[in-house]
Order: sequence, then C-alpha cells, then structure tokens
Amino acid sequence: MQLFDWIVLIVTLLFIVGYGSWKTKGSKNVEDFILGNNETPWYTVGLSVMATQASAITFLSTPGQAYHDGMGFIQFYFGLPIAMIVICMTFIPLYHKNKVYTAYEFLEKRFDVRTRSLAAILFLVQRGLGTGLTIYAPAIILSALLGWNLTLMNIIIGVLVIIYTFSGGTKAVNVTQKQQMFVIMSGMFITFFLILHYLPNDMTFTSAMHIAGANDKMNIVDFSFNPEEKYTIWSGITGGFFLALAYFGTDQSQVGRYLSGKSVKESQMGLIMNGLLKVPMQFFILLTGVMVFVFFQFNPVPLNFNPNNKTIVEKSVFKEEYHVLEHKLEKLSEDKKVINLLYIDQLNQDFDNPILRKELVALSNKEKDLRDKAKEIISKADSNSETNDKDYVFFHFILHYLPKGLIGLLLAVIISAAMSSTASGLNALASTTAIDIYKRNLKTQKSEKHYLNATKFFTLFWGIVAILFACVGTLFENLIQLVNIIGSIFYGTVLGIFLVAFYSKRVKAKPMFISAIISQLTIFVIYYFMVYNQEKLGYLWLNFIGAILTIVLAFLMQILFFRGKSDPEDVILE
Repeated sequence: MQLFDWIVLIVTLLFIVGYGSWKTKGSKNVEDFILGNNETPWYTVGLSVMATQASAITFLSTPGQAYHDGMGFIQFYFGLPIAMIVICMTFIPLYHKNKVYTAYEFLEKRFDVRTRSLAAILFLVQRGLGTGLTIYAPAIILSALLGWNLTLMNIIIGVLVIIYTFSGGTKAVNVTQKQQMFVIMSGMFITFFLILHYLPNDMTFTSAMHIAGANDKMNIVDFSFNPEEKYTIWSGITGGFFLALAYFGTDQSQVGRYLSGKSVKESQMGLIMNGLLKVPMQFFILLTGVMVFVFFQFNPVPLNFNPNNKTIVEKSVFKEEYHVLEHKLEKLSEDKKVINLLYIDQLNQDFDNPILRKELVALSNKEKDLRDKAKEIISKADSNSETNDKDYVFFHFILHYLPKGLIGLLLAVIISAAMSSTASGLNALASTTAIDIYKRNLKTQKSEKHYLNATKFFTLFWGIVAILFACVGTLFENLIQLVNIIGSIFYGTVLGIFLVAFYSKRVKAKPMFISAIISQLTIFVIYYFMVYNQEKLGYLWLNFIGAILTIVLAFLMQILFFRGKSDPEDVILE
C-alpha cells in the first residue's frame, strides 16, 4: 500500500465515525436511543436495511464464490422480495400498532414472558456469534494479505463501531450506514469497470460472458430437486424465503432499522426498496466475481489465493513438490491465454467455436486438478491449515492489480461494510438485552435515564464480546456460508413462533413454548447429522424445516394436550 492509499483509508473511516458520533450525540431517553424518535425517512430505512445485511463478508466472499462456483448463489436471494411483501403486510403494522421497542416484546403481548425470553435468547446467541464474525471475517483476510496483526485488526474495527454506536444508538447506525453504502457501492462500481478496462483491447463484455459461460460460471438457475445441492431455485424460493422472512421480520438487527421509521408507510417503503434492489445488487457483486475469473484467464494466478498457505508450504519438506505444481500452472495459464484470445477472435467474427469451448473446459479442469493437488500438499504441510481460498480471491485482485488510491478506497469499502453490519448487530443486541432481559426481569421500575445508561452499557458489553469472539474465531469453508448457516440453525424456530403469533389466535403460550424448545433441539440434531457430517441436506432447508416443525408441533400440542385449557398468561391480540 502507498501513502495515498493510507490517507484515503484513514480519512474515509474517520469521517464516518466522526460524523456519526457528532450528528447523533445526546440521546435523551431509551426511545430516542433505540427507535431514533421514529424520525427516520423511508430511503434511510431502505439503505440501512441493505447496509446491515451487506457485511464485509458479502464483498469478500461473494466474488470468490462466483469465481469458483459461478452465478448460482444468486438463487439464495430469490425468496427475499416475496418475504418483503409479507413483512410489509403483516409484521410492520402489528409492530407499530403495539408500539414495541423490540420484536420479542410483541411475543409477550401475544403469548407470555417465557416465549418472549426464549426468542430473545435464541436471537442473542446467533446474533452474538454473527456480530463477532462480521468483525473477524475482514480482519483475518486483511491480516493475511497485508501482514497486519489479526488481533489488532479485530480490536480496531470493533472499537470504531463501539464509539458511534455507544454515542448515538439507532440514529448513529442509520446515519453512518448511508455514508457506508455510498462508499461501498462506489468502490464496487469503479472496480467492475476497471476490470473491463484491463481485459484485452479487442474483447467486449459479451465476449467475456461467453468465456464465463464456457467455464460454467453463468449457470444462474438450477431447477433440480436434489436436496444435497446448496443452491437451487427451489431452495432459494422456499428456504431463502423463510430465511429472509425470519431475518428481516424477527431479527432485531433488521427490525430495529424499520421500527425507527417515521410511520408504517415509511417503514414499508424502506423494505420494498430493499426488496427491489437487493437481488440486483447481489447479482452485480457476483458478476464482479465472474469478471475477476475472466480477468485471470489472461493474467498470472496463484496456485492458492491464501498467502498463508504458500508460507506454510515454503517452510515444509513439500516445497519442491509445490513448486512443480506452480510451474505447471504457469504453463497452463499461458495455454489458457492463447486459447482464450483465439476464442475471442472468432467470437468477434460471430462464430462461437465449439472446439475451442471444449478446449477451454479441458484447461479449466486441469487447473482445478492442480489446485486440488496443491490443497493436498498444504494439508500435508499443516493439517490445521484452511485450504479453501474463496475468501481471498477478490482481495488478491485488489492488492495486485488496482491503482494506488483505489486500494485504499476498497479497503475502506471492506472495513465500512464490516462496521455497518457490526453496528446494527451491537445496537440490536444491546436493545434486546436491555428491554427483553434486563428491564423485563427487574422487580422495581427505574428511571428512563437508568434504562438509557443500561442500553449503552450493553452496547459496550456486546462490543467487547464480539471482539473477543473475533479474536478466537476460526475460518470456515466460506465465510458468507458460515453466517447463513448460523442464521439458518436458529431462524426457523423463531420464525415459527412469530408466524403462529401473527396468524393464529388458537395456540396458547404453553404449547408454543414447549414446541419451540423441541423444534430447536431437533434442528440441532438435523444439522449435525444431515448437514455438518453427511451433507445430505442443503443448510437453507433448515429455515423451512424449523419454521414448519415449530408451527405443526404447536398446533398438535394445543389440540392433543391443551384443548380447552385456559392459559391465564396468554393474551390474544385483536
């Protein structure tokens, strides 16, 4: 990194933190701190909702996902627009009508304090882990590629977020996320068009798509019914729908964004904005990853994108074996470049040569074999090393091929994205802990100032917890998958509780509570045996199974064991 990159990075981050702290300082009470006095306009709600989900993991993992596996991951988001409509029609009006601070406060009004506490605790567990991961994900990659100290990176990102989230609460989160989304999307658009500029002069965007298609990177929709496939149109519309419904409808990190809206209509417009823009945004990010793949058909590429693995092998007895593979890859890269240039030349003459397409596929398969052999060597050199390098692909391109100044901007993009998701997470964790756990279980009522200070304290507490978790985290196969897996394990049960609360007056508190406990334990078992160990089931289905299981069990228990029994704690909402 050059001096100019450092200046761009530091100025961008300090402006976001400083502006957020200055603009929103001085919350008068809990309502101001948690709901922002319901002054947030619809476009800020929409941007804040998008920024909360678009973590650094999105901008690090998603292009790498596309580089290796193509555009199929976009199917994950197909259920999201439908979920936005359902939330706008049902969730938002009821939340506003009951004037709740958190989503889980609503459950006590419908069921009882036990159900409210259970849902809140499930949220705190999964969001606590997820918030730590939003810090850890960019930190580990930046530390690996730039040589920065991992623990120091975790602390810096965490402290920056704590400063303005502690100071201004929901207002600070909403205000800073507007700047963060501007920085993020500006950086991504500039990078995309630079990739196009770096391609050979006689190569059009259409030709690039042909090369990507020849390498199976443009298979957007999979209509197969194979439950082992992680991403199909069916898992996207069903599992993705239930995950989006749970995340945007019951996760306080998102609910808190639109509860701060000026009105029901403003909150609804913000979510509709997210429903309209989210899929195109993710498509664009995936397409950027595909363009990085096309770029590397004409430029040198490492055997493994994670530089730590190269260091590990160089210190082992397997380094010569690894060097042999590197030389083979260099030769293969030259052959790929030649064939791709011939293919482009014929495309420019309106001839899609099937022989050259087959040759491209064959060369890609050879490259994959070399990479698989490299992973075996890395594992032999250090059995604890993470051989999967998807999360390092995009950043390798940024560091080695972008001009000075833009590297600093892209670093700011990644850290800004981490900060936006982390800030929403901390704000939601603090709100839920203060309102649903602390305030609800206090035997004597305290002043508004007391609860405001308590919420700020819990912001600091969860910030420290997130930093500590980030410092002891371990890299998974793919970071964006890990975030979604954590969510999928818990979201189904919580969503099932809310769906029963919204759409049925028949089920009482006790059967609901017992059913939720049984459902969550069952999901743990299904995940361990069907997803984690055997990979017989795509993790997205956990959302669908958890929600349906919770609902069915609740109705069965109500009919079989609690028919005709009154529940004095249960309150039916009109």
